[in-house]
Amino acid sequence: MKADKYRIKEGKKTDIRKLPTNSKEDDVEKEDIIAKYEANKLELAQLQEKFYADGREGLIVVLQALDASGKDSSIKNVFSGINPAGVKVYSFKAPSSEELAHDYLWRIHQKVPERGEIAVFNRSHYEDLVTVQVENIKPHYHMSDRNIGKDDKTFFKERCQQVNNFEQYLFENSYRMVKIFLHISKEEQTEQLLERIEIPEKNWKFRADDLKVRDKFDAYLDCFNDVINSTSTKNSPWYVLPGDQRWYTRYLITEILLDVMKSCKSEYPELPEEDRAQLEPCRKMLREALGEDGGSEKRSKKKAKKS
Repeated sequence: MKADKYRIKEGKKTDIRKLPTNSKEDDVEKEDIIAKYEANKLELAQLQEKFYADGREGLIVVLQALDASGKDSSIKNVFSGINPAGVKVYSFKAPSSEELAHDYLWRIHQKVPERGEIAVFNRSHYEDLVTVQVENIKPHYHMSDRNIGKDDKTFFKERCQQVNNFEQYLFENSYRMVKIFLHISKEEQTEQLLERIEIPEKNWKFRADDLKVRDKFDAYLDCFNDVINSTSTKNSPWYVLPGDQRWYTRYLITEILLDVMKSCKSEYPELPEEDRAQLEPCRKMLREALGEDGGSEKRSKKKAKKS
């Protein structure tokens, strides 16, 4: 799997700032990748049907990135062929007053999907490890001094451990989690922000504050580097994917999803023996009903038209 090279291995320090933001190192052809991407989406749809029917595991896909990295479009495109009944997308924005009155994982745990479902987190609990650090939000928490009185290094080291424990808890309760960071260059981010200004249909996406965040590009990337290295584990790995060419990023995401869904080894449930025994009598009843009202002939004509 091409995406394996972008997986951050537990315990092995990787400087994500030095990882590629485009496909040049992989020496790929765009046409070939797009063809593989479309084939991957078809296979994903088939696997998701089994996954949903099986209902023994749940899957959480975390998408994190700097602003204008293509999280929304990745979700829209990658999951477009999957049965929407089995997929839920959640966007975690700035927490509400109710959410701030609880622990930071409270709102996340509420969105953990039922087994058999896929939940896509557009941003996630990692905002409480990264944005809170870069924007120095910790002093504004309404919490006991025994917590926020700790120095920042200790406070966020503990948060990383809390997140690791939370994700391992989910794994031990039959959930899988994959975490994807869309790694773009500062130049690409600038171009994407310019598009939001210059293309009227994209104006709604732009906020003047985006430029303030852009000024902290390096600070955010440094923080993500530390957090990703501290929270990429065997059972809940991080993938830092090149994000400058979205056609390649989306392909790599499908590769990751195929890998994790195959590892679930989902199967269609087998009917209990007593239910199986009812199949033949029910089939006969339905056949007879079709024969009585001429439905059999109608069905044959419908099949002929479809073929």
